[in-house]
Amino acid sequence: MIIETINSFFAIILKLTILFIGVSFLLNLVQSYIPYSKVEKLLQKSNPIVAGFIALLFAFITPFCSCSTIPVIVNLLKNQVRFGVVMVFLFASPVLDPTILTIMTVIMGWKVTIIYIVITATLSLTIGLLLEKFGFERSVKQVVMTGYEQQTKRFSWKAAWQETWTLMKSVYPYLMIGAAIGAIINGLVPAEFISAHFGGDAWWLIPIAAIIGIPLYIRLSSMIPISQILIMNGMALGPVMAMMISSAGASLPELVLLKSIFRKQLIIAFVLSVLSMSTISGFIFYFV
Repeated sequence: MIIETINSFFAIILKLTILFIGVSFLLNLVQSYIPYSKVEKLLQKSNPIVAGFIALLFAFITPFCSCSTIPVIVNLLKNQVRFGVVMVFLFASPVLDPTILTIMTVIMGWKVTIIYIVITATLSLTIGLLLEKFGFERSVKQVVMTGYEQQTKRFSWKAAWQETWTLMKSVYPYLMIGAAIGAIINGLVPAEFISAHFGGDAWWLIPIAAIIGIPLYIRLSSMIPISQILIMNGMALGPVMAMMISSAGASLPELVLLKSIFRKQLIIAFVLSVLSMSTISGFIFYFV
């Protein structure tokens, strides 16, 4: 059983490593062509719906974890980008990481990935603009931006590799943690136990999984291999996706950082929004 767990770990981590390095390197090459200053101007001048879709695209091509998004959020607010559009980016950026989406496609299938993208993008756009409609812009503190500067990149193989290596150092440990947890679950936790307690038609597991996901602070890169093993061992897809989205969309460290720029009312609204997004997504996967 221990040998099976070790073999499972190395099989998972080998596949993830090849995918992560390859996709990250290509993405960093592509980013050298992205005119970030023009993107910000489009976000400022476009109508809310168009700007919201641009924010989704911006979130996709600039993948950040939930904490890394904060400096960009402050910069967008400082440059007078409308509040609803900024919130769309805040919701979408951690959950629309192209590298992780590629890994998700290989591990969980293209159908699951497409449904995931459509759901998270639609809910990010809807909830972000609704928060502006309900007047939560008044709950943004006046924050002075320091220590952040958006730089224009130039095409460079060397620079792309350096950024890939930097990303590897920050994200790869989470991939290894996820692979290790997945291997342990696969090797040591009986499939019958997971299927009996977390599978089947237990719809109530979805909101519970969404709530559990936030304090866990499991990055999306860690959740992918864990999710694969849980599903293989009989856990229903709905709770898995609910936990995945809530853990990626909000975390305790991120909430601490958001407290410096958002008042309490907006923090509460943000948490409830992430819980709603993850729960709704879980139920959609549940019925699909």
